[in-house]
Amino acid sequence: MPPAEQVQQASLLHDGSLLLGFALVFVLLFRQLGLGATLGYLLAGAVVGPQLLGLVGDAEQKIGIAELGIILLMFIVGLELSPARLWRLKRDILGVGLLQVAACGLALSAILWLAAGFSPEASLALGLPLALSSTAQVLPMLQSAGRLRTPFGERAFAVLLFQDLSIIPLITIIAAMSRNPADAGGPPGWLLVIYTVIAIAGLIAAGRFVIRPLFGLIGNLGEREMFVVTALFTVIGSAALMEFLGLSTALGAFVAGVMLADSPYRHELEADVEPFRSILLGLFFLSVGMLLDLHAIAERPLFVVLLALALIVVKAAVISAIGLLIRMEWRSALSLGLLLSQGGEFGFVLFAQAQNALLISPEAASLFGAIVTLSMASTPFLMLATRAIRKLPDKKLASREGPKADGAQALVVGYGRFGQTVAQMLMAGGIPVTLVDSDVEMIDVAEGFGAKVYFGDGTRLDLLRQAGAAEAGLIAFCIDKDQVDAELANAVHEAFPNAAVYVRGFDRRSVINLRATRVNYVMREVMESAIAMGRLALDNLGLGEDEIARAEDAYRANDRDRMHAQLESGDVRAARDRILTEPQRRLEP
Repeated sequence: MPPAEQVQQASLLHDGSLLLGFALVFVLLFRQLGLGATLGYLLAGAVVGPQLLGLVGDAEQKIGIAELGIILLMFIVGLELSPARLWRLKRDILGVGLLQVAACGLALSAILWLAAGFSPEASLALGLPLALSSTAQVLPMLQSAGRLRTPFGERAFAVLLFQDLSIIPLITIIAAMSRNPADAGGPPGWLLVIYTVIAIAGLIAAGRFVIRPLFGLIGNLGEREMFVVTALFTVIGSAALMEFLGLSTALGAFVAGVMLADSPYRHELEADVEPFRSILLGLFFLSVGMLLDLHAIAERPLFVVLLALALIVVKAAVISAIGLLIRMEWRSALSLGLLLSQGGEFGFVLFAQAQNALLISPEAASLFGAIVTLSMASTPFLMLATRAIRKLPDKKLASREGPKADGAQALVVGYGRFGQTVAQMLMAGGIPVTLVDSDVEMIDVAEGFGAKVYFGDGTRLDLLRQAGAAEAGLIAFCIDKDQVDAELANAVHEAFPNAAVYVRGFDRRSVINLRATRVNYVMREVMESAIAMGRLALDNLGLGEDEIARAEDAYRANDRDRMHAQLESGDVRAARDRILTEPQRRLEP
């Protein structure tokens, strides 16, 4: 190996070990303090970077690689949104999103023009990018809190998605104001819009007629490594196409996710891509911390702090006002405003565009990069500091009674369709049951039918203890969306060792994920009802009772064998040859 390559490899290993080591220490520390991983990554990058210890350099190159983390994040989000669900969010995306970007961008531009003394063009080139929030920071926060698929999380996501879409018109606006003669030959805005429509249509067609059949072929071959390679190719290829056309790479990855959202490979793709997303997103925030210009902050600390404060206050106030305008409850509106109050990673891209267009100086780009980073670092503190205010019960919740130990033998967490059936079966057997749910509307409906349901988050150990879990013989988690993970399951068993723990699972993957825990049983939520419907269908088609019983027994035995193989290997694709794909021989009459 040539000496230059040896030096480069040694430098890569040296930088990687230092970055991962500092990230490990700071992220663990900030997780323990309840401040989230993002702030830990940012501070670790600032400490290890050229501004403080100077142990690792070349942050620009690293952030270029780490931006793949944002691309993979948008792909995973796209996998969660089927086209039908995305269409349902169209009003929030095009209405609330547009109003947020326009109102925040113009308000911040006005402040920079009137108070900071920037020219109108420079104010717009800085103020409009500041209206964008950090997708890379907000979405993981929503995911870790289990709120991404709630109405609040969907609204926040809709705004973030419009912000990503707005990068195209914002680049066009900056290009239109450019003072750089080299920009005169760039494509006009209307052409970028046409490129966007053509690219999205092309990605959708490729997904339906090329990518899906390709995944099917690879699945039949059983090549798990090729499945991972194809998944990464799909994401990166979609983003590369958008980059080639001068469009948003995140948008390309998102469209790739949406076109596979209703495919049978969705869960497998998400599991394969998630580890890469986590690592690269962490590297992205490390790189942002390394790029933080502490000298610029030290030279004008008051300017940076005041503008970062103005950015947070203006965005939080405007977004909260928009939330109230669309009739959100005021605490939810405030939560949305604070959650989206920071600047975003795409601000760095647009500041560079404005600098190349000769609208702002390199010093201004550096200063506003520091302002964005400082605002991003503030978000975990803001959410932590305002938790009590945002979670104070309103008049509607004031009458909701928290759970209390009443000597019940069973505790049922979640009183939706699944939980109602489990609870009523227990009561039919003469078992006293304590019911807990966090959905106020569900509690109201249940009370209308005479059921006593306590209000609370049943995934919290302190609340379970308050509800009498220490004396109960059974804790049944009947909540959806796989909210009971291995960590929670083990914590519940350790805290309440005398209680059997039953969990409602979404699918086979839920069973596999909980295989190494002390959970007594995981019930796939639709399995028994699907078997019952299958029995009725066979009866309708003229099969006798013996044939129906034989079919059910054969299916259950086959399913047990498959599940046993999957649990042993930890791979949902194990024993795929046992899936029934052809009619079986019927009994002779």
